[in-house]
Amino acid sequence: MKRPLSKRQQEIMSYIQDFMSRNSYPPTVRDIQYGCEISSTSVVDYNLQILQREGYLQRKREVSRGIELLKDPSSGSRDVVKVPVLGNIAAGEPLPLAGSGPWDNPDFDTVDLPPFLTKGRPNVFGLRVKGESMVDALVADGDLVILDPVNQPDNGDMVAAWLKDREEATLKHFYLDGDIVRLQPANAQMETIVVAAADVAVRGRVVGIVRTM
Repeated sequence: MKRPLSKRQQEIMSYIQDFMSRNSYPPTVRDIQYGCEISSTSVVDYNLQILQREGYLQRKREVSRGIELLKDPSSGSRDVVKVPVLGNIAAGEPLPLAGSGPWDNPDFDTVDLPPFLTKGRPNVFGLRVKGESMVDALVADGDLVILDPVNQPDNGDMVAAWLKDREEATLKHFYLDGDIVRLQPANAQMETIVVAAADVAVRGRVVGIVRTM
């Protein structure tokens, strides 16, 4: 039996969940220190070690944002959300989205996820990432991104977008400036896409990431 979490450990877990929901990538140890008003990074590290030992998260110490949340081991197998995986998000491939759900087609693959990744949002869906355009946001080739099917994102959101003129799908950070949209990669080796807003159709905003490595 897993021992109960302390109040501080619960606060850290809650902070990580909220941070990942808002930013689509995990916080650094210093982010957690400031966000939870903890005296030092060593105290954060100590509690993260406990959370890892108890099976709540995994860490890659060589990566500054190398925190991956796992399903709460005390929640039981029923405490999951079944999310449909509609296809890939990759340049040159169509986005398989005709509407905004519900996604009840039995032909879709599904994945069971912990509820914190969806935050109770209806009709979320998954897409497999193909490519390296968002690696600096810790989204790698083969990862699964979880999206809320919105078409009017906020500036800075990571989105799945369809470029109408190019007939191309892309995963990028979204910025709207007047009638121009800038789609910003998280990869210094790739160029920003700048197009007319009328030529972009946003199909969803990333609300969670499931890493394959």
